Amino acid sequence: MSFELDEIVIEEGCRASVLAARVSSRAAHGVSIRYVVDGREAARPAAGAADPFGAGKRRMVVMRRRAPFLMACPAGAADFACCGYLVLVLASNCPMDCSYCFLQEYLADNPGLQVYANYADAFDELERMRRRAGGRSLRVGTGELADSLAFDRMTGIARDLVEYFAARDGLTLELKTKTDEIDNLLAVDPRGRTLVSWTLSPQRVFALAEHRTAPPAARLAAAHRVLDAGYRLGFHLDPVIAYPEAERDYLALLDELFDTIAPARISFVSLGGLRMTPALRAAARRRHPRDPLLCGEEVLAPDGRYRTFTPLRVGLLRALERRIAAANPAITRYLCMEPPSIHRRVLGRAPTPVAALGAQLATVGTAGAER
Repeated sequence: MSFELDEIVIEEGCRASVLAARVSSRAAHGVSIRYVVDGREAARPAAGAADPFGAGKRRMVVMRRRAPFLMACPAGAADFACCGYLVLVLASNCPMDCSYCFLQEYLADNPGLQVYANYADAFDELERMRRRAGGRSLRVGTGELADSLAFDRMTGIARDLVEYFAARDGLTLELKTKTDEIDNLLAVDPRGRTLVSWTLSPQRVFALAEHRTAPPAARLAAAHRVLDAGYRLGFHLDPVIAYPEAERDYLALLDELFDTIAPARISFVSLGGLRMTPALRAAARRRHPRDPLLCGEEVLAPDGRYRTFTPLRVGLLRALERRIAAANPAITRYLCMEPPSIHRRVLGRAPTPVAALGAQLATVGTAGAER
């Protein structure tokens, strides 16, 4: 895949960084490069832009991260069962443009596509966390505030991460993506300590809502290639969007997944229904007025988010869970951002405690993976 940029902005203090050199040398012909004192200014909404968030996706800002790199997943909350996912923030925003993406609200004030030149400092944070973990297995991912592999041909960060995690017990790296940009991954041995996960959607959802992403078939083909290269695999059916033929389409998607990847080789599958805060819903409908999937049967839930009408959501998630279990009951399944009551109705049990599920997802699929 190739993503177009209007410009690259480099913070003066990062001019001599490895990342700035990589990005500058690999930029497409005609992309302007300029330097600024403070990258935070360049990351703010462009004055006068008709779509400031969309414009931010086309402006890469190479800058220093001032905040910690490690954070808890912003999707976690006391009201929801959590998977224990730790987020490593190495970039912010994404060149793709899914109509339902929560970043439209979360990054509205800082839409520039930030990439952090001092990402090597994140390794120090990881070492400190690893020492404090007391032997617990931890799963760390970079795919929450940015796609893990988009622009990796320019940045080369994924390979650096895979090499770091390959040398350390107790840590699993999850690279989450909707791209097929895997060439850098194929050049390094992960030693079973990197899990690559793909968000999957039916063709209809891809065509209507997941703009500038790789087609579902291309994602699955890329997954097959990284599996052969020694990586573990996970898949996210999230958000699951309800529409008249949704159950048929999502079940067909699962059949395609299991035809491409042997179920025994899949570490986990997560499920999550479409959910939107009122502000996100307004932003999504404003930016994507022609997307009919944003106009489903939604109600305002007790958590303040619009969600698919509960019986419809539960029925759809339950049908998918049953198909996954039928393919291989050993596949770890969990729900993202759903309350315990929905877990019981969909999975037939209470959610797994956070620490236990986090450790399970960090180690599942490791047997025989290291080469």
